[in-house]
Amino acid sequence: MFTPLVIACATVMSQDGVKLDYPIARKVDVVDDYNGVKVSDPYRWLEQPISTPEVKDWVDAENKVTFNYLDKIPGRDSLLAELERRINFERYQVPVQAAGRIFYEHNDGLQNQDVLFVTIAPSSQPRVLIDPNKLSADGTVALNGTDFSDDGRWLLYGTSKSGSDWVEWHVKNVDTGQDIYETVKWSKFIAMFDRKVRGFYYLAYPKSEGGQAFTNANANPTVRYHKIGSDQSADNVVYALKSHPDWYVWPALDEKRTTMWLSINPPSETGNRLYVRDNQTGKVIKLIDSGGSDVSPIARVGDKVLVFTNYKAPLGRVVQLDLKRPGWGSAKTIVSEGKDTLQAVNWVGGRLLATYMEDARSSVRVFSMTGKLLSRVKLPGLGTVAGFAGKSTDRTTYYSYTDFGTPPEIFSYDVAKGTSHLYRSPKLSFDPSRYVAEQVFYHSKDGTRVPMFIVHKKGLRLDGSNPTILYGYGGFNIPEQPWFSTSRTVWMDMGGVWCLANIRGGGEYGKAWHEAAIKTHRQKAYDDFIAAAEFLIANKYCSSQTLAINGGSNGGLLVGAVMVQRPELFGVAVPEVGVMDMLRFNQFTVGKAWESDFGSPQIPAEFAAIRRYSPYHNLHPGTRYPATLVTTADTDDRVVPAHSFKFAARLQECQAGPAPVLIRIESAAGHGGGKPITKTLEELRDEFAFMLHNMGRSIPEKF
Repeated sequence: MFTPLVIACATVMSQDGVKLDYPIARKVDVVDDYNGVKVSDPYRWLEQPISTPEVKDWVDAENKVTFNYLDKIPGRDSLLAELERRINFERYQVPVQAAGRIFYEHNDGLQNQDVLFVTIAPSSQPRVLIDPNKLSADGTVALNGTDFSDDGRWLLYGTSKSGSDWVEWHVKNVDTGQDIYETVKWSKFIAMFDRKVRGFYYLAYPKSEGGQAFTNANANPTVRYHKIGSDQSADNVVYALKSHPDWYVWPALDEKRTTMWLSINPPSETGNRLYVRDNQTGKVIKLIDSGGSDVSPIARVGDKVLVFTNYKAPLGRVVQLDLKRPGWGSAKTIVSEGKDTLQAVNWVGGRLLATYMEDARSSVRVFSMTGKLLSRVKLPGLGTVAGFAGKSTDRTTYYSYTDFGTPPEIFSYDVAKGTSHLYRSPKLSFDPSRYVAEQVFYHSKDGTRVPMFIVHKKGLRLDGSNPTILYGYGGFNIPEQPWFSTSRTVWMDMGGVWCLANIRGGGEYGKAWHEAAIKTHRQKAYDDFIAAAEFLIANKYCSSQTLAINGGSNGGLLVGAVMVQRPELFGVAVPEVGVMDMLRFNQFTVGKAWESDFGSPQIPAEFAAIRRYSPYHNLHPGTRYPATLVTTADTDDRVVPAHSFKFAARLQECQAGPAPVLIRIESAAGHGGGKPITKTLEELRDEFAFMLHNMGRSIPEKF
């Protein structure tokens, strides 16, 4: 019979006089050997599935402490009401076209999930195709991936439950609105119709049972083909990396659906390899079979393949490759590397639409197929664009624009004329012009010049007292660019400042910026973030007491690493769904894929670097850490919640100061994708309330 072990509590008094009864998590005698170095892991038992009685007891006990604390903060209800009021406006996603039909996602304001619509013209009456809000009572079933047949008559769509990466695929008749067959399961991320819509390709992983589905390492990926109307057990494997079960494969199709692009990622390599499969013969050509560079297909014309790459061009270029002569030896430059970072390239209407970043802000240039610069897309301001999808024959494409003061606006773009027209523009219940964004540059520990955006209300006084959030990510070649947030405006109306540090490890300045902070050089990302905090304090935006740091996933790791290294520098830390045990990250779900950035604990030099910053392993008893609210979710199968569980348990054990250490564990929610608006706003309310309260500030009665 199971006897609950999480029953004893350690009672402490927080800095604001609140009694905290932390559950005492038991410790186990587990020691691992990494390259001859012995490392203890006393909270290993928290890696068990959350359904395990002992783990569940601990989770329930921690949540009780957390919400008892949060419930005592005055003004939480009014804060949630204001967050709901601000986000209650119509929002549109970038449309997709297929044979004259326009498909788009829309939210009327407070719907938990966006609704998929179809229309035959921008001015025509739209029709609901899928309303995910009707698929579950609590809004935790989300739309996760779509593909439209070339004639616009069929929709392939995926659904995910509780924020999981696992996807179930369905086919719908667009004309009748009816699903036509059973579900295809045990897939992740990707599915695509074949050319004649007789079936579809999808990325599959081996079936896992029970709670192991949320923790087991994802290995042996296969690309499978499902014939519509057949049983899934009859699905054929069309591609598998049989000799490399730990490699990752990401399939995509060219616009004719006769060619399958296979992006291959060995976990320890940066960049990717590119294989090309003929869908009629099944023949696979290893077009680029070496790593170290990013290579993304744009189009195939006969035996020529146009790709976007940073091979011998750290800021990116467009080259033409030859299927008859695989390798970089056949490469012919079409669009040369410039002074700005090339981010994406689309082939639409016989033109190459190239999106660049200039100091983390978007610009779009139009080239001919021979690489001649034809024009630039005129954008509304210094912000971020996304979209420009379409076919080589399309006359029109769509894109979105946003910045720190502008909610996402949708534009149509006439490729031949080079003109943009406003398609959808949201109407807000408040005036965003009362906020201002500035971009500053500061120097990191090694002298590197790093950009940072700072957003606040106009008329801000630089007296060192402003409640300030410093946000960062810095990984996987992902750039952080300006985006609009209604919750951020609420923070600013409470006197707050919000900052985005574009630290190394991200993609803001291309390959060199990314690779400057990977593997044994990972510490540079943390040095950049620490230097950002020091800049804000030195320039009197805030003080250490009024500075909170925040980030999610890899950004959660960032927060965990710097708060452990410089605990005195920050008043509050809020790491969300973070990777906290850096010696075991590659043991769960897709974690092994992150070795390209983090390195491998099984390699001595990389292990040494990882161990120096791993948040879980660098907590020391008797240290005064900042007030910390760790957030995670019970069904996160991207960064498993055990990372946050172990970190929180160890941090509560080590905390010597009066600042509270809490963990907020959401139920029926994953890594963030597909999270219902209700859960998102409740979490934001609690984060803002926790930050302000531990800065000695109050939530205003009125906004």
